[in-house]
Amino acid sequence: MKVLDILDKLGLELVSGKSGLDREITGGYVSDLLSDVMGNSKEGQVWVTLQTHKNVMAIASLKDLAAVILVNGFKPDDDMAKQSEEEGVPVLRTKERTYEIAGKLYELLK
Repeated sequence: MKVLDILDKLGLELVSGKSGLDREITGGYVSDLLSDVMGNSKEGQVWVTLQTHKNVMAIASLKDLAAVILVNGFKPDDDMAKQSEEEGVPVLRTKERTYEIAGKLYELLK
């Protein structure tokens, strides 16, 4: 499944990083602790978080994550959105809470 597929199927909004919509998704990872994501996420996963600063993109790029989903209607900082465009890692957003979107992502990917 590609990022473009979950964008549509989960009703997510694309904020930035459009060039990465063809990235393949291997799974998901949910955490707001950056060191946890850096140490435990895997290449191709979609990261669900409420963090909106540029360090999110640094980790997403380092770990070669497929995309980042921001929850609770949060918007990325300008620096995060800019880096998303540069790195080609899509930033998506939803008004849903972490629990809800994580469950839907899990069902879609299993």
